[in-house]
Amino acid sequence: MRRLLSVLALSVCVLAGFAPGAHASSPQALPGEATPAAASDALTAPPAASEPAAQEAAPAAPEGKIEAGSEAEEDDFDYDMEDVPAAEQVTIADPWEPFNRAMFTFNDRLYFWVLKPVAEGYSAVVPEPARVSVGNFFSNLRAPIRFVNCVLQANLIGASTELFRFMLNSTIGLAGLFDPAGGEEIGLLRQDEDFGQTLGTYGVGQGFYIVWPFLGPSSPRDTLGMIGDYFSYPISYLDPWEIWLGVRGYQMINDTSLQIGDYEAIKDAALDPYISIRNAYIQYRQKKVEERGATIPKAEPDVPGAGTPARGVGPEAAPQK
Repeated sequence: MRRLLSVLALSVCVLAGFAPGAHASSPQALPGEATPAAASDALTAPPAASEPAAQEAAPAAPEGKIEAGSEAEEDDFDYDMEDVPAAEQVTIADPWEPFNRAMFTFNDRLYFWVLKPVAEGYSAVVPEPARVSVGNFFSNLRAPIRFVNCVLQANLIGASTELFRFMLNSTIGLAGLFDPAGGEEIGLLRQDEDFGQTLGTYGVGQGFYIVWPFLGPSSPRDTLGMIGDYFSYPISYLDPWEIWLGVRGYQMINDTSLQIGDYEAIKDAALDPYISIRNAYIQYRQKKVEERGATIPKAEPDVPGAGTPARGVGPEAAPQK
């Protein structure tokens, strides 16, 4: 019986050592016991003066500096989840991790071995202003996606903005090659909406994490959203399918040529790029759902991360230079 009680006491001590916060702060001393830190202080400290003399000799410590070192140590190890922004608390299940990692590796090699070299050669031949105009042209064709989702989210101001943007850019902007509607004079910025975000505003959760070949990070909700985006995109109705595939491939090369270096910055800064991109993607998509009625600045691409293994992650995931 005594041995059983000893084993139970030892188990409680071990479990207490793995409890959250067990290593975040210093252990409290029992009555009559000295902590290791107190013992080391006792060995190195000079003989203490009497209490009245010590109070007179010791200068008053400035407010805000008392135990600054211990507070800094607590800040390094003891985090309160209430102080963490909501976007950083978003998590997602990853039951397909072996498959997802294989697809991530496939997309990564496809980018570095095929897409990036082609995009670099393309950018060496086609000047940047021309590539920006091509991006504006495809962005103008994606206006129906943004318009429909603004309507579905009851964002009538955003829907009206997209409608006027499409009319102005299709006429004054020469079929969308230029973006006069987004200039400082008019100031009609693109709405940042898609079908995945619309499903999120209706309460559909992201479910679990998926990495699709060629398409990159996603989830069941955003995969369903991509299907809605596909049928709202006029390019999808090109026939025969070889023409559609060629146009989509060219669009991907042009988008990538304007974003070379973004994916590399994310990957180089991460110990495990797969985990970093997974977390960045799920937080970015959650942020987009919460930011109803958000717009895309004129200087940013219409589809952040298009053509890279980090598609849909967002430009803020890359470290700022």
